[in-house]
Amino acid sequence: MLSTTELLAAARSDTELVDLGDDAILEGLNVLVEAVNREARLNERGEANMRGLIHKQLVNRLRVEDYLKHHPDLLDRPIERPMFVFGLPRTGTTLFINLLDSDPARRCFLRWESQESVPPMQTGGRKSGDRYEREKARLEGALVHAPHIAAIHYEEPDGPTECQFSMTQSFCAQVFESNTYVPTYRKWFLEADYLPAFRYHKRLLQLLQENEGGRWTLKNPWHPLFLDALTTVYPDAQLVMTHRDPLEVVGSACSLIKEVRKMLSDTVDLDAIGTSMMEMFEIMIARSEKFRAEHGPDAIYDVLYTDLMRDPIGAMKGLYDHFGERWTAAVESGMRAHLDANPKGRHGKHTYDIGEFGITKAQVRERFADYCNKYEIPLRD
Repeated sequence: MLSTTELLAAARSDTELVDLGDDAILEGLNVLVEAVNREARLNERGEANMRGLIHKQLVNRLRVEDYLKHHPDLLDRPIERPMFVFGLPRTGTTLFINLLDSDPARRCFLRWESQESVPPMQTGGRKSGDRYEREKARLEGALVHAPHIAAIHYEEPDGPTECQFSMTQSFCAQVFESNTYVPTYRKWFLEADYLPAFRYHKRLLQLLQENEGGRWTLKNPWHPLFLDALTTVYPDAQLVMTHRDPLEVVGSACSLIKEVRKMLSDTVDLDAIGTSMMEMFEIMIARSEKFRAEHGPDAIYDVLYTDLMRDPIGAMKGLYDHFGERWTAAVESGMRAHLDANPKGRHGKHTYDIGEFGITKAQVRERFADYCNKYEIPLRD
C-alpha cells in the first residue's frame, strides 16, 4: 500500500528539501495514491514501479523549486511563441517533434532532463553526463523486459519526450491512467484545474533554458484536454494538431496501454481499456472543437497523418510557411538526416486487433464520423 505521507517524507528526506512550490499538487497526489491502492491491482513489481515513479516526481519538483529559489532571475526570462504539437495518440506527433528537433534554432523537452532537471543542462551537454547515462541504462533495461514496446513507441534518452512529464510533477497528467487502472483518478483528472500544472510547466522550462536556449517546441498528445489552461499560461502559443484514421488510433493506443499495464499488473481488463480510450478520444475532440469555436477556425494548424507520412519534408515546409518561420538549408538537411537514420519500421512492426478490446470497426466509424468528415481524414478499408 502506498501512503502520501510516507512518499512526501521520503522525498523530503532524500533531498533535504521541503518546498513543493504549490501545495495544490497534493490534491492530485492524494487522489492518485488512493486510486492506486483501491483500484489498480498492481503486482509486486507494479507497486514498486508506482512508488518509484511518484518518488521521482516529488524529488525532481523539490529540486526544481529549490533551484528557482536560488536563481529567481530565471523566472524573468520570457518564453516566446512556443509551439505545441498534439493530436489523438498515435497520429504522428513523435515523428513530428523529432523532425522539428532537427532545427538547430528550436529547443525541445528532452527525455533525460524530464526525469532529472537540476541543474540545467550545460551548453552542448545534451548527450553526456551521469543523468543521460542513467536514463540510457533505464531505457535499455526496459527494452530487455518488453522489447516489443520499441515497435509501438520508442524514444532516445536525449531525444524529445512528451511535455506531460512536466505535468506529472504536479500529479495532473494522463500518463498515470495509461500506466494502470485508476478510474477514480481519471475522473478527477478530467475535471481538474489544469492551471497549477501549466504554471509549473512554464517555471520548469524557464529553468531548463538557462544555458541551452532556443524556441521551445513541445509535444503532448493529450493537450486537447486543456487548451484553455495552456493558452492562459502561454497566450502566444502556436498550436498544431495531427489527425489520423481513428480506427488506427484506437487500436494502436489500446495496444500500447495493454503492454504497459501488463508489466505492472497480473489482471488487465482489455474491455475497460477499449471503453476508456474511446471515451477519452471523444472528450479530446469535443474540447478541441470547443476551443476552435471560441478562438476561431485558425487557432489550430491541422496536419493529416497521411500527408506527414507521404511527404514529411513537404508537411514541415507547409508548417513553417503557415507560421512565417524561416526555412533554411540547415533545417532541411537536419530533418532529412533524421528520416534517413530512422526509416519506418526500424524498431519492428506494431500489430494489433481492436476486437481484443471489445471494439468493432463499425463502432469506431460511427462514433468518429463527424470528426473524420470535418478534417477529411483518409480512412482505411
